[in-house]
Amino acid sequence: MAGNRFRYGQWRGGPDPLAPPYDVRAAVDSVGAEVLAGGSLREALRDLLRRGPQGRGGLDDLAARARRLRREALRRGDLDGAVTRARALLDQALAGERDELRGRDDEAARFAEAVLDNLPRSTARAVRELAGYEWASEEARQAYRRILDGLRGDVLEQRFPGLRYAARAAGDPQVQRQLAEMMRDLNELLARHARSEDTTDAFAEFMRRHGEFFPEQPRDVDELVDVLARRAAAGERLMRSLSDRQREELAGLMRESLGERLAGELAALDANLRALRPDLHRGGGERVRGDQPLGYGEAAGALAEIAELDELLDALDQEHPGATLDDVDVEAVARTLGRDAADDVRRLRELERELRRQGWVTRDADGLTLSPKALRRLAGTALRQVFADLTAGPRGQHDLRTAGAAGEVSGASRQWEYGDEQPIDVVRTLHRAVRRAGPSVPVQLAAEDFEVAETERRASAAVALCVDLSYSMISQGRWGPMKQTALALSHLMATRFPQDALQIIGFGRQAAPLTQAELAAVEPDLQQGTNLQHALRLAGRHLRRHPGAEPVVLVVTDGEPTAHLDPEDGEAYFHWPPLPETVAATIREVDRLTRAGAMLNLFMLGEDPGLRRFVDAVARRSRGRMFTPDLGDLGEYVVSDYLRARRGRR
Repeated sequence: MAGNRFRYGQWRGGPDPLAPPYDVRAAVDSVGAEVLAGGSLREALRDLLRRGPQGRGGLDDLAARARRLRREALRRGDLDGAVTRARALLDQALAGERDELRGRDDEAARFAEAVLDNLPRSTARAVRELAGYEWASEEARQAYRRILDGLRGDVLEQRFPGLRYAARAAGDPQVQRQLAEMMRDLNELLARHARSEDTTDAFAEFMRRHGEFFPEQPRDVDELVDVLARRAAAGERLMRSLSDRQREELAGLMRESLGERLAGELAALDANLRALRPDLHRGGGERVRGDQPLGYGEAAGALAEIAELDELLDALDQEHPGATLDDVDVEAVARTLGRDAADDVRRLRELERELRRQGWVTRDADGLTLSPKALRRLAGTALRQVFADLTAGPRGQHDLRTAGAAGEVSGASRQWEYGDEQPIDVVRTLHRAVRRAGPSVPVQLAAEDFEVAETERRASAAVALCVDLSYSMISQGRWGPMKQTALALSHLMATRFPQDALQIIGFGRQAAPLTQAELAAVEPDLQQGTNLQHALRLAGRHLRRHPGAEPVVLVVTDGEPTAHLDPEDGEAYFHWPPLPETVAATIREVDRLTRAGAMLNLFMLGEDPGLRRFVDAVARRSRGRMFTPDLGDLGEYVVSDYLRARRGRR
């Protein structure tokens, strides 16, 4: 309307109605936090979907609800209720018949009593022998008919819910013919489908003639098969859940109640469905217990519900290779757990799809994994944490045992400035002091007298970061800080010093180069062994590929070397305590790196005396340094050491 004025502003009526129900970046960051804390990458991604965004509506909640419903179904009642009811009706019929015969005084009555007295103890066999019996009591005859009619109705209603009214009247020969005709047409349709014939027209004709018996209104033969096969499988599971005696009794009663023709068509239908859907669970049985006796339809329904819950639990577990949330049947979730649970599954699906669409995760043969984009974000987070510690923490906390020069001494010097970590040039410092104060003893030094020796700075650095992947690293809680340190260093070099070359080398019983993605996903090596020799050999290869770069070797470990490569066959050999051969092989690699101009800086985690002696000896031999950082300071130590190496200061 002309003259109307509208004002637009920020929405203040509660949560943004147009916002997505999840924060994708927050989800990625939560996965990254688990990885940086030492968790498994794949487990962290699975946990994201299990817990759900913001810790609610995840797969674990849905699985817990499904398990609760399964427990309730297992307590629903007694599966043998059909036989129990048949026995009760038979006893009622026999009692009424005997009362009627007792009042008659003729030979026919005595003969009938003899027939009743000699009936088998088996309910099914007794019912079969009474099929041609002439009942004297109408009430007894009605009780006997209820055995057959009731069981027949339960069986047919369980298999074909649309037959509810026809099933009760199935004792009528005409109704039996109609039922048999429908099942015959159904078996012919399924047989043609099994032969891969085109059944489009045949299915349409079948539904035109018998569609009222199928209230689900399946759209094609496949949907029809799925519905019928699940019900048939529930019937088979019911039989397998009974004892041998109970199974024999129920099978006999079903044959008597259905009649030869219906029983034959039903058996043929079961065979067709079994061939078309061999994947459905039919084997084994369930121990359903309860005080309430369940009729055939109720018992089969309980087992069908349990089977559907089992399938749902398998899909929710997401344990099989290549599992995705698309494997979860949303309609089955709605049917068993409710519409709100189905909405949770849809939200989780949308989150998984959005993570893939935005490029945060990729899928391989083993499931979801972080993409390079997400790994960059994860490594950036690790680096920010390290720099936060560098900014907040005091300087000079490194445990320095032996020091050496990373770069070549140039012969030049300059005046010392606050923060310099280069070695003091003693001669030139004293010379400046004497020139300032004159020749007197003792020489009085002032801050402006100090000079530091300059070293040649190389344009780039070749860095080999060797990280211990042995099981002790995770058992002692050192796995997370190790990953965070390596990811932070790799991100720093990739973003600020792209001309530098980093090689991350993981070593357990054997050593191997690791990419950033492999490092994030790497799992502890359950084999015993710390093969530092192999790691240093790979480090030497990396340095030789970059001959003009500053050679830097950083080693993070918590154990003595207990494995080395056999010089004859190249296989890793482990022994604890460390053998002289293992120590000697490791020292040979140390010497090779030292002769190549590299210095080893070793970061020792833990307080093992043997490791301390070994690391200290290696640092002195290679003119390197040994650090004993706390776990929380490991990243700060390693990154600081790398930055000093780039400045040519040691």
